[in-house]
Amino acid sequence: MSLQRQFKETVKAYSLLQKNDSVLVGLSGGADSVTLLYLLNSLKDELALKLHVAHLDHMLRKSSASDASFAMALAKKLKIPFTLGRVDLKAEEKKGSLEELARRARFDFLFRVAKNIKADKIALGHNLDDQSETVLMRILRGSGLYGLSGILPKRKIGTFQVIRPLIGIKRKEIEGFLAKKKIAYRIDPTNKEEIFFRNKIRRRLLPLLEKEYNNNIKEILSNMAESLSCDYDYLLEEAEKSLSGFKGGLDLKKLSRLHPSMQRLIFRLKIASLQGDTRRITYKHIKEIEDLSVNRPLNSVVNLPKGISVVKKKNRLYFLRGKFQ
Repeated sequence: MSLQRQFKETVKAYSLLQKNDSVLVGLSGGADSVTLLYLLNSLKDELALKLHVAHLDHMLRKSSASDASFAMALAKKLKIPFTLGRVDLKAEEKKGSLEELARRARFDFLFRVAKNIKADKIALGHNLDDQSETVLMRILRGSGLYGLSGILPKRKIGTFQVIRPLIGIKRKEIEGFLAKKKIAYRIDPTNKEEIFFRNKIRRRLLPLLEKEYNNNIKEILSNMAESLSCDYDYLLEEAEKSLSGFKGGLDLKKLSRLHPSMQRLIFRLKIASLQGDTRRITYKHIKEIEDLSVNRPLNSVVNLPKGISVVKKKNRLYFLRGKFQ
């Protein structure tokens, strides 16, 4: 099956695009995002899409300015509106993991641009290899069902819908498509630096698993993620229904009647409602909240990352922004 056909089938299977959609395309200049832009542009007339390209220069490499120029020139060549952003991540490096800071800066930028241009969707170029790498990373770091769901083809983040139409396509197929079409793209030299956890998995662990254990490991991990995401979606719907029955704090008696799986998802939903996501919330944190609800005395507190506190009062658990004094 051709790459274009796979792309269209993914779009159809997950209802990623509708007629007259306004789509912001994140363009790094790498093989994935360049392919994504060309494929979306090929559907522009058929679906009456309104495309807009955005590129964020993280200013981490000397060549990053050239990446920005490449992205701008490509958007101009395809006659698509373009927005360039810059952020000095080196100045922020002491505040945490460079990978996490870059991810957060990129999403903040894309959300700002999407809001400004009133985009319906934000399209990103994650592929099947990215999916398998992400699942392995989360297995090694320890993850629940949500984490093992990997990268979703379509995900609502706040008021934005993020789509990934290349999620079922292998990196080598993408590079083959560009070579056949003689389409240029940029290569990020940091992809070879094994100081980054993802790069170690990409360059060392996955090749080992393919060679010594299962040469279809990428497809297997991707299929597992898709299956688990379906299961998680169902459980999440049930948890949201259960949470709607609580007013104010979580009634401890009512909470105790729910299956532990529902309890944990409700805890995560409450945390996400305060901080926007559940990043940095670990299994240990959830177990602490469980212990708080069952064993600890009144007025006990569990302090979570990003300044979230869970307080046990008479018959109820309260989730609060800011550390409880």
